[in-house]
Amino acid sequence: MNPLRFSFLVVSIAFTTIACQTQQTPDKIVGGPCEGCEALQEYGSQKLSNTDTLPNFIQTEPKLKITGKVLLKDGKTPAEGVILYIYHTDRTGVYPVLGDEKGWAKRHGYLRGWVKTDADGKYTFYTFRPGAYPDRGEPEHIHLTLKEPGKIAYYLDEFVFEDDPRLTQAERNRLPNRGGSGITNPVLENGIWVIRRDLVLGKNIPNYE
Repeated sequence: MNPLRFSFLVVSIAFTTIACQTQQTPDKIVGGPCEGCEALQEYGSQKLSNTDTLPNFIQTEPKLKITGKVLLKDGKTPAEGVILYIYHTDRTGVYPVLGDEKGWAKRHGYLRGWVKTDADGKYTFYTFRPGAYPDRGEPEHIHLTLKEPGKIAYYLDEFVFEDDPRLTQAERNRLPNRGGSGITNPVLENGIWVIRRDLVLGKNIPNYE
């Protein structure tokens, strides 16, 4: 074989092999419609860890620690490398903006954060308890979106509070328990209110498997 032709063939095979190895399988579509799930990808160049502190945590009361584990569908095995995104209102019940926001921050405001679970599936957010929407009967809540490897982002039940008088029986009945119940019971520990919630991947998520 001509040496030049042989060299060209070797290079072609190498490029084809690399292309096949780097070709990614599209993420599976699960969870149904999810307006604003794109915001989960807006952490930019941040290197995510399993802990994040949202803006205004230091100066705002009541302070809140949100923590728990993300588990596989069996409800036992820790899930590593899962990205969680939360956002919520300020104490007056509005999503505050600075005026220079881009993307979904224009609607979600700047009280938002991202984490990625560690090998034990653990996650923690430090923030403060949000206010309810003004002149509306909805309970206080914290929005939650999740992205696990191999699947598109999908939303889970919001974090809500057992002691919130707006959390009526009618409100409880409408909760789909996506990822498990979002009803949390704040406990005061060392001057900070702590809520614990384990999240189960795929639980009550349409088209998951």
